[in-house]
Amino acid sequence: MNFYTRHIFFCNNVRVNGKQCCSQFGAKNLYRYAKDQCRDSAMLGEGRIGVSESRCLGRCENGPVAVVYPDNVWYQYIDEEDVDEIISKHLISGEVVDRLLINKKSTPESP
Repeated sequence: MNFYTRHIFFCNNVRVNGKQCCSQFGAKNLYRYAKDQCRDSAMLGEGRIGVSESRCLGRCENGPVAVVYPDNVWYQYIDEEDVDEIISKHLISGEVVDRLLINKKSTPESP
């Protein structure tokens, strides 16, 4: 059994030389928003949801990005509404948010 039912990682990488990175698109603030939403709703912790930030997840061209484990589902999000939808539909209900997928091959049902 996993420590968390689902764990989302928000890329907050900062790249030098003006290269595109998630931090340029407000990733840090949206990570904080997600963490606060889950904490305020008592969803964080063992047997529940994990919300973490990370450095580069290697999908800079799609930024800002987040990945949900153990489902291995990759999302591109823009604003708080997108983050709310990922939390309510995927992290809580286990339903993939198709409109925010980086690519369809990342869904658990795909080969």
